[in-house]
Amino acid sequence: MTDEVSLDGRTVVAVENEGGDVGSDTRMTFTQDGTRLSAEYSGGDIAQGYLLGTLVDGEWDVRYVQVDHEGETATGHSVGTVEQLPDGRVRIADEWEWESKPGGGRSLLEEV
Repeated sequence: MTDEVSLDGRTVVAVENEGGDVGSDTRMTFTQDGTRLSAEYSGGDIAQGYLLGTLVDGEWDVRYVQVDHEGETATGHSVGTVEQLPDGRVRIADEWEWESKPGGGRSLLEEV
């Protein structure tokens, strides 16, 4: 069931990301304690990034901050759904928006 999925210890990559910096070469590794969720990510255009938020009943609400290899920082907000695939991996479908600059989009993240 969706509300029982934990992201603790899982690593995901973007299989789709419209207009964002996270790509298939960006690895995002999660820690989860109850409903609190955090992740550290890097790779591709991103030198270092952090995500912090909640996961309740299969729905996530997170904020993120990152720095690219040129030293530009960016922040944003994302809401989406977390589901477990038949093979046991997780998939996250979300809508995100930058808070530090214009723009937003949708992404699909899957466990590697």
